[in-house]
Amino acid sequence: MGGFFGIASRSDCMADVFFGVDYHSHLGTRRGGMAAWDPVVGLQRKIHNIENAPFRTKFEHIFDEMKGTSVIGCISDTDPQPMLIRSSLGTYALCTVGVINNAEELIDLCLASGKDHFDAMTGGRVNTTELVAALINKKDNFVDGIRYAQELVDGTVSVLILRDDGSIITARDKMGRLPVQIGKSEDGYCASFESFAFEKLGYEHVCDLGSGEIVSLNWNGMNRLAAPRNEMRVCSFLWSYYGYPTSTYEGVNVEAMRYRNGEIMAENDLERLGDLDIDYVGGVPDSGTPHAIGYANRSRYRFARAFIKYTPTWARSFMPATQTDRKKIAKMKQIPVKELIQGKNLLFVDDSIVRGTQLKETVDFLYQNGAKSVHMRSACPPIMYACKFLNFSRSTDDMELIARRVIMELEGVEGFHHIAEYSDGDTQRGRALRKAISDKFHFASLEFQSLEGVIKAIGLDPCKLCTYCWNGKE
Repeated sequence: MGGFFGIASRSDCMADVFFGVDYHSHLGTRRGGMAAWDPVVGLQRKIHNIENAPFRTKFEHIFDEMKGTSVIGCISDTDPQPMLIRSSLGTYALCTVGVINNAEELIDLCLASGKDHFDAMTGGRVNTTELVAALINKKDNFVDGIRYAQELVDGTVSVLILRDDGSIITARDKMGRLPVQIGKSEDGYCASFESFAFEKLGYEHVCDLGSGEIVSLNWNGMNRLAAPRNEMRVCSFLWSYYGYPTSTYEGVNVEAMRYRNGEIMAENDLERLGDLDIDYVGGVPDSGTPHAIGYANRSRYRFARAFIKYTPTWARSFMPATQTDRKKIAKMKQIPVKELIQGKNLLFVDDSIVRGTQLKETVDFLYQNGAKSVHMRSACPPIMYACKFLNFSRSTDDMELIARRVIMELEGVEGFHHIAEYSDGDTQRGRALRKAISDKFHFASLEFQSLEGVIKAIGLDPCKLCTYCWNGKE
């Protein structure tokens, strides 16, 4: 995944952008970068690897190295950025968020003219942000160039551009799958993935850009360059999983949605299953916890944290590069509260069950520490399709998904013609899927939130939500 943040101000704004970008650190673990424009110095840029140290640590000396009244920055799980580009459109810095599935095809398209070239990375790869710049530069202006790039890309691309006159151009991806939000203060305007990032800095929310909308920001105002499209497919996983709890997208707060989602799951369980004789409800931290709080509040089962994640040194279990290392770190982080585990019937809510690798380790850990039974709830439906619009998940193939693998074991390829039935816990196939996963992971029971339940918890018109990973509908 990734996120960006930028400010066009009448005074130096390096500190505000430093903190604004840092507030996006939950969205990526590979690269961090900042670019600044100063009327005397011009454009400047710094990029650091943040795989083994956080953005804040790597950029703590940035104030001695750069200055600017217009500054942009990003956290990225992909290639180094921002890129500094010199073209017929001028010199500018560019950040992108999204994923490009047809990168090789677009590289060939650019090279076919005989007038383009790219800085090749290891293995001949091309930086995806540089590729977006090459597409933008094929048109006579930024608006036409951004639209051209977004139409050609199979995937999702939002952009943040810092021009050599100090203005900032930002565009939300054409289907609005990811947010771009605008804020303002007495000193200027900002663009951000996360709303709380600029609110903490004293900026007030102006608007969420619409799908494909393009705006230009200066310290004294915002100018719309391209109107939004009518269609929107904002990613539902923003609320279920990777959105930060204090974030608000399309007017819907993440933490509040997760409480509602948990309540809906509890209502379904009470109606369908009755009393489960649960001692404690807990979340698989961290994003599963608010779903679990909602579940506990509605079910009246007591909420408790039966294990705690030790995060001071390893903030996230997915930071290491290899699966073996990730599993090791995940295990080392889990510290049991044995008084809340031994002899207890526990129900845990996880934000999602994707491949299930770490979840099995967690359940084994609970049994090893004396749990009597472990029931599991997923705060979203079974994930049946690897996302092709965003790169927030490491799963790149449908068969990496635990639901898909179990369907193959139960019924072979024929089962993939009955995805909807397997997703529905009230059908024979749906019950078989849940039992098979429970047997694999030693769950006392397993239930998934329904698609209708997630949509109800979010509260937006279903036609505005992307639910591709659950039902394959684009």
